[in-house]
Amino acid sequence: MALSTTQSIWRSGGGDQTRTAYCGSGVMAAQFYIADASPATAGTNVAVSSASGAPALILPSGAVILSVVITDAGTGTCDLGATGYTSGTADNNFFASGLAVSSLGVVTSGLTFAPSTEMSYVTVTDNTSGAGTVAGYITYFVTDPLIGQQNV
Repeated sequence: MALSTTQSIWRSGGGDQTRTAYCGSGVMAAQFYIADASPATAGTNVAVSSASGAPALILPSGAVILSVVITDAGTGTCDLGATGYTSGTADNNFFASGLAVSSLGVVTSGLTFAPSTEMSYVTVTDNTSGAGTVAGYITYFVTDPLIGQQNV
């Protein structure tokens, strides 16, 4: 039985039934919504949508942020932090520091590329000049602790 169905499919689709080929990690996209990117809301959990009562965005352990795609721009910049799901430990700019949220498009500058060590709430923190609503997608991958050696 495969430890990772997706990785087994990728490997099998490429003709490797022997676990020889390194399958890598898939890139994922998580929708996000910040209701108010102003300094007054620092430390607030980022939601998965603008719907009333939308749940907080929680990224898995090992998540490495690749980019933030802004689809609803606010103004200025803000930081994206992480608060450990179990530990409650907060790092105010773990995912991004000085993230430009004032224009639509893909933002890669200011991102932290270290993997998270536990499931983490994404938070808007230490806002320097941010304001307004901000929405989009966070693209990330999850580090593979088995280095591609899952079962076929």
